[in-house]
Amino acid sequence: MAKVILLSQFPLPYSKTGSWTSMYYNYLKSNHQIDYLICESPESFFETVNYECISNNIVTKLKKKFLKQPYFAYLKALEDIINTKEKYIIQIVDNFGIVKPLELFLVHKGLRKNCHIQFFYHGFPPFYENFRGRWFFETIDEMILLTHDSYLAHKNTYTVLPTRFSVLHNGIDTSKFYAISKDEKEILKKERNLSDKKIFVWCSQDRPKKGLHILLDAWKRVYEMRQDIVLWVIGCEPKDPISGVEYLGRIPNSELPKYYQTSDCYLFPTLWHEGFGLSLIEALHCGCYCIASANGGVPEVLQYGKLGKLIENPNFVEEWENAILEFLRNKENPSVSFPKDLYSSKSWNLGMNKIIENAKRSIQ
Repeated sequence: MAKVILLSQFPLPYSKTGSWTSMYYNYLKSNHQIDYLICESPESFFETVNYECISNNIVTKLKKKFLKQPYFAYLKALEDIINTKEKYIIQIVDNFGIVKPLELFLVHKGLRKNCHIQFFYHGFPPFYENFRGRWFFETIDEMILLTHDSYLAHKNTYTVLPTRFSVLHNGIDTSKFYAISKDEKEILKKERNLSDKKIFVWCSQDRPKKGLHILLDAWKRVYEMRQDIVLWVIGCEPKDPISGVEYLGRIPNSELPKYYQTSDCYLFPTLWHEGFGLSLIEALHCGCYCIASANGGVPEVLQYGKLGKLIENPNFVEEWENAILEFLRNKENPSVSFPKDLYSSKSWNLGMNKIIENAKRSIQ
């Protein structure tokens, strides 16, 4: 049976916040199929996987510089694992740079036919231009995307697309992110003296492509008409004071559920082709109504409007103003129903195992 090797540019478990590293953390704690993990040495280790830890010491740095091979340590670790009598599935996550050196290494060692390369891409739009990307898709054996819409974007971009594709939606820990009752929500609001307010929340890094500046412009206009609202801004430093806006700074991921559960509406004004939107599904599972940009993979995530409001023109301030006012005109939060395991870490784990099992059948 083929062995599975994960090449990770981050140590796993990862001590900082990360989307795909969190999903692999949940996966490696469950019924996983990863046999080897090549990464820098983590602070702690998973007991159910074999590690080949790479170092970034001065000797390694000199070898990388002398050999002009930035992935020297990964390939050396890989060489210590694989042999000609075994078959392997090699997983790569968002690391486009390692693909060509890996291919050359496997061909040089006479091992290419023994390996099935899976590339997991957490963006949305195609990474390479049409003809410049052909070598990449001729090199890998399978590309795993976050949404079917991303696959369509790839299919419509490339004249030739000679590789397998699969889709694996992101997943979150639904034992932490879940909806609470109306009574429990009111208790949480009362603790913050916001019982008479509708609470909106934005949570992200403060970069222009995340759209906070558009949202704050819309908020000023809405607040002129309605003062029974508050906007929580999570993840960035305080800006100039704005009526009805509270800057909460950075909050540990473990504490986020309580803020989502207290809130009524989650605002996701992304201005780029978002791969998926992990915070979007965290808020959704915590019972927030979601208003989000119709960009990238977001429409598919919200099932094209079934699970929330999609803003078709997210660069227009008026669109956000109107959407917020429309939400406020409803005396009750719009009800959204969906399966509890939708976008869950459990479903992600099952999907990952299926992708690995299919690859094993292909390579036997």
